[in-house]
Amino acid sequence: MAIYLPELSLSTTHFPNPTTALDDPNGLLAFGGDLSPQRLLAAYQQGIFPWYSDGEPILWWSPAPRAVFCPQDFKPSKSLRKFARKSGYQITLNQACAEVIEQCAACRGPEETWITDEMIQAYQTMHQLGYCHSVEVWQNGNLVGGLYGIQVGSVFCGESMFTLADNASKLALWYFIRHFRAHGGTLVDCQIMNDHLASLGAITRERAPFLAHLTTAKNAILKAGCFAPQTLTMPVE
Repeated sequence: MAIYLPELSLSTTHFPNPTTALDDPNGLLAFGGDLSPQRLLAAYQQGIFPWYSDGEPILWWSPAPRAVFCPQDFKPSKSLRKFARKSGYQITLNQACAEVIEQCAACRGPEETWITDEMIQAYQTMHQLGYCHSVEVWQNGNLVGGLYGIQVGSVFCGESMFTLADNASKLALWYFIRHFRAHGGTLVDCQIMNDHLASLGAITRERAPFLAHLTTAKNAILKAGCFAPQTLTMPVE
């Protein structure tokens, strides 16, 4: 059976309503367009994100249910808290965003990653414009883990994470969620649930409440300094 999929126009940043996304494959909404900052902002503000491979047109998604972390409910494991106290890692914010994005792509390899060269350039541009943010984990001066994503008001839309040392990405997530919460952050979007996210405490939220939250939160203003380049201190639990 043929499936109709809307093609985006290069002349506007309009998207179809996310509620019209396909059930199979889950969340596929449209194709085409570009990765301009204006289009990416319009997408994330509506709960839409690009996800495609080299050689494909740009595909736009809004899956349901959605995997999220609720900052007020996030609790690290006892073993992770113990590990953090003795790890010697340093956790920073927005000090090596380009490198984090590149490592997220490299760690998956060319056959597995959706983080194409076009995507890398687009999100690095978003970082330069103040919309894309990264968390870095350092060990003896070397970048060994991190994550990055897009801020939409009081929602952080996580894109990818990587780890080259024990628990590095887990610490990046924990430190960031506590920092984000302290500055007024209300939700961390993880897009699609998997076993790893579930093991870290992610939950699912249906499309309607997720989009309703995003609509309310997208114009929220965080406390000053939330995304200023800085070192993050170990959260007090």
